[in-house]
Amino acid sequence: MNMLKIVAVPMHPEGRKFVTIFAIIAVLLALVWEPLFWLGLGATVWCYYFFRDPVRTVPQRAGLVMSPADGVVSLISEVAPPPELGLGDTPVYRVSVFMNVFNCHVNRSPMDGKVTQIAYHKGKFVNASLDKASEHNERNGLAIEGAEGHRIGVVQIAGLVARRIVCFVKIGDALQTGERFGLIRFGSRLDVYLPEGILPAVSVGTTAVAGETLLADLRADQTPVQSVNI
Repeated sequence: MNMLKIVAVPMHPEGRKFVTIFAIIAVLLALVWEPLFWLGLGATVWCYYFFRDPVRTVPQRAGLVMSPADGVVSLISEVAPPPELGLGDTPVYRVSVFMNVFNCHVNRSPMDGKVTQIAYHKGKFVNASLDKASEHNERNGLAIEGAEGHRIGVVQIAGLVARRIVCFVKIGDALQTGERFGLIRFGSRLDVYLPEGILPAVSVGTTAVAGETLLADLRADQTPVQSVNI
């Protein structure tokens, strides 16, 4: 195993200015009192790893819905998608992936498809692990339509610490599964709204890896199960 690939993880360009700011603060702290430099250095290293952007091995089979984020599946429930995404008002399965401040925060497309809607909604900054965060927190939602007509919603939700949602794509863009479409600073959550009748392939507590963890299979036989509300 190449240890250099473990230590020198690529960083997303969005993080460069923040790492620079943290490094400057570390130097200034050293001028005040040398031991403070090590605290500043530790914070700089943390900032670097927060914006890390590792290479992921993304499954290529059509019909798979992958996790858009690193983190833990914190909620699975049947709810109506956000009205601004134009996905209808029929309750569907929503899978929520909560990211803490130590997770990689680069967000990836859950499936192949075209972006048909983008909707930003101002809101609060309550704990993103709470169910009400989907409705009350600041968020940015995308509707993605696949080649076979399946439509999903993926919503970036700001959290208690997060204060900036970044989206790199626009309506009409074609995305590949696992392609980077945005990020959130610092600690947050992503919700994925599956198509009607599609069941999750994960359970609450599952550790998810963006682009690599299967959330649902659009081509699988669907056996009805009870919804999970946590």
